[in-house]
Amino acid sequence: ENFSAFMETGLLLLTCVWIVYEAVRRIFYHHVEIEPSIAAFIVMFLSMCVDYWRSRALAKIAVKYDSQALEADALHFSTDIWSSGVVALGLFLVLIGRNYRIDWLRDADPIAALFVAGVVVYVSWRLARKTIDALLDAAPTGVRNRIIDAVSKVEGVLEIDRVRIRRAGNRYFADLSVGLARNVTFQRSEQVADAVTTSVHRILPDSDVMVHPSPRAQRTENIFDRIRAVATRNNLNVHDVSVQDLGGHLHVEQHLELDERLTLKEAHDQVTLLESEMRDDVPELSSILTHIESEPATIETGDEIVRDARLERRLKAIASEFPEILDMHDVQIKRVRNRLYVSCHCTLSDELPLLRVHDISTALEIRFKQDAPELFRVLIHPEPRTDNRR
Repeated sequence: ENFSAFMETGLLLLTCVWIVYEAVRRIFYHHVEIEPSIAAFIVMFLSMCVDYWRSRALAKIAVKYDSQALEADALHFSTDIWSSGVVALGLFLVLIGRNYRIDWLRDADPIAALFVAGVVVYVSWRLARKTIDALLDAAPTGVRNRIIDAVSKVEGVLEIDRVRIRRAGNRYFADLSVGLARNVTFQRSEQVADAVTTSVHRILPDSDVMVHPSPRAQRTENIFDRIRAVATRNNLNVHDVSVQDLGGHLHVEQHLELDERLTLKEAHDQVTLLESEMRDDVPELSSILTHIESEPATIETGDEIVRDARLERRLKAIASEFPEILDMHDVQIKRVRNRLYVSCHCTLSDELPLLRVHDISTALEIRFKQDAPELFRVLIHPEPRTDNRR
């Protein structure tokens, strides 16, 4: 598309060179007598009408499909109109010069040809520059800065590393590299990339946009974020991260979930590698202690739902010992692989801090297991007092 437009403008410029050569030769070296006739004027007028209709039709299609090749073709026919008009004027001046014996008007035809050549060179060069820019992958003036300004306003984008724009045919291609927080999920990074693409489309509609997200450490990261970032980089999940400052030394305790099908040796090797990377990335840590948990990889089949009113009353009595627990309901007792699972909903105050809620849930779970050692797993779902029935 672009190369075709470049070749067509090149042919127009070559034609202009030949016209200038012939015009100069006829003015200074080889005078040619021209015999204007009515037929010549009629042919020129009809040619101008046809070229006008064709150039307008091609120009509309070129704008509709943003085609530089069709734009070059429309330019070709529009320059033909100028050519025919100036040639007709030159013939008319030659006719006047012959009838009134004005010698210098006999050179009006080659002079008119020079004027036509100048107009064609000017218009052709403007289009040629556009096609050259497209062939050399030059971005439209100001578009890159507009894209940078729009993308920098997208929520989640920390920095913009690279913006490259090029045009091929009637389409623009944009390639962007943006920095995102390194602890965002893969799904969130896709959402940010979609938002970046939408921002670019507002500036370059129908463009083909490629967004490459790169992880970046935020200046606002705390030590917990840095620890979790190392785990996320290794596609691992840590929770219950605790950092203690003992005598000016930081000690970390954390829980790590690993595939339950791993052997202890394989799991311990992964933990050792993870702890080594954490020490490299967070050198202020003095020690790291990791509690290994099995991440379920199979669906457990429950044997039955146990109806034990006595156990339920005992559990509710224990819950009543905690003044923060306003109500305990939806108690379920299940037997899975011959082990008892208990779950319940506990209502607490809306304003209670989440840290305190977690402490209460942990203490309640310990008390349940102390009073009923047969319980294998306890799950407590805390709910606010204003929304405790979901």
